[in-house]
Amino acid sequence: MDSRTIYLLCVLAAAIVLLIFLINWRTKMHPFLALYITAFLTALAAGEPVADIPQTLMDGSGHILGNTGVLVFLGAMLGKLLADSGAVSNIADFVLEHSSPRMAPWIITLVAFILGIPMFFEVGLVVLMPVIYAVAIRLEVLHNRPQQWYLRTLIPAIAALCCLHGMVPPHPGPIIGVNALGADMGLTIVLGLICAIPTVILAGPIYANIIAPRIKLEPPDSLLTQYAGVTYEQAEEVYKRTGSFAELATDHGANPDAFGAPKDAPTQRPGAWSQTSATADSGLASVTKKSGVSTPLAITCVLLPVVLMLIEAITKIVAPNSHFQTLAGVVGQPVIAMLIGVLFTGAVVAIQEKWNGDRLRESVTKSLAAVATVVMIIAGGGAFSQALKDSDIGDAIVHATSALHINLILLGWFVGLLLSFCTGSATVGIVSATGILAPLVTGYSAPYVSLIIIAIGSGSVGLNWVNHSGFWFVKECFGMTIAQATKTHMVVQTIVSVLGLIFTFLLSLLFV
Repeated sequence: MDSRTIYLLCVLAAAIVLLIFLINWRTKMHPFLALYITAFLTALAAGEPVADIPQTLMDGSGHILGNTGVLVFLGAMLGKLLADSGAVSNIADFVLEHSSPRMAPWIITLVAFILGIPMFFEVGLVVLMPVIYAVAIRLEVLHNRPQQWYLRTLIPAIAALCCLHGMVPPHPGPIIGVNALGADMGLTIVLGLICAIPTVILAGPIYANIIAPRIKLEPPDSLLTQYAGVTYEQAEEVYKRTGSFAELATDHGANPDAFGAPKDAPTQRPGAWSQTSATADSGLASVTKKSGVSTPLAITCVLLPVVLMLIEAITKIVAPNSHFQTLAGVVGQPVIAMLIGVLFTGAVVAIQEKWNGDRLRESVTKSLAAVATVVMIIAGGGAFSQALKDSDIGDAIVHATSALHINLILLGWFVGLLLSFCTGSATVGIVSATGILAPLVTGYSAPYVSLIIIAIGSGSVGLNWVNHSGFWFVKECFGMTIAQATKTHMVVQTIVSVLGLIFTFLLSLLFV
């Protein structure tokens, strides 16, 4: 390597260190500001003319916001409509009512997997929280195995939600990678799901079966009452006296299959529950009874955008250059597919739940505030990526790595893991890693590029510890100690990360 290449690589290393320092320093700078400052100084240190730097930052932010920001907002709208209308709860109720106690962790895994397609990690977990608590406390009483069933039902939910959040579009991280690396969206979804299914099975119910008996978790009565509507002692007393939960369920305004409803809950449709408001920082949420969108329509609303994108990808293969391919190419574009999904869901909710325009707008408006920070971080990541590109650092990376023959799957995973762990933001890890790898993917096949994106996303969910808001969210929602949250939440997400790398690498052997 020549001296210029070595210098630019040193600038890149310094930029990563600076980014980590700014986010974790005493000031705890917001990642958006840290990314913008780092991008400016990186471009300056790399020799880009000062007068050109502002345009570089604006171009990077504007490009990624136009491609990714709109999708993030549409995804938030879809998730909020599904949660507020009770559609999500109906999916959970339907599946759980058709399961046996031994299958409960697997059913929770399936429900979380379905919910994880359109929903962010925190949103999906908030929605599932009443179901997790209600099912766990019932199984605690039935099987006389205190402190096991909470984790047996929680861990599968964490594994499914974090896996899909990091590895499968239409989540922000994978979408960032798709746009930054020019990958095929439909192909990335298919390969992401192929990697996600065995990953979730191993990191979810199987790991839960191993670790749950080794951790004594006792959520406080305040959390049990908040999420399940009853304490363990109350549930146990009623079951010992009557041999069932029917009396307790009736006392709490629900039917026997909807165990755990608050006493003063409305009764439009017993058994339909959803989280209507929550904050990831406090881990608190209010539980409201919902009449709910019917289960078939609820599932349709969740899967419609993904199906449209998959049809577009399949049509490219089986019917290229046809009129149907043209139509599929339009409706299968991520922005259009998500827009159709939001409009369809809004229409379903308006008809079945008789929501007026004001109620629909209120739900959609609240959804935007929840993801504003994510979108701003994405914009900052776009600026950083553009700075790397315009300052020839990308070319230096290509020159350096071409001689070392570093596997791009492993490189993408490691950079995503390192930056996510050090900055406390999976999004920062993804946007930074895709910016570094963007100049390296030229000439690789479309499936291989998609697998690089999945590997980066897998890396970004690993080592989710005390500097991540999700860690504290899970800890507080289940009354865990830091040690318990580390053995469960952090370890589960790290297992997901490592397994994601393994399955991605194995698939990549077919497409090198």
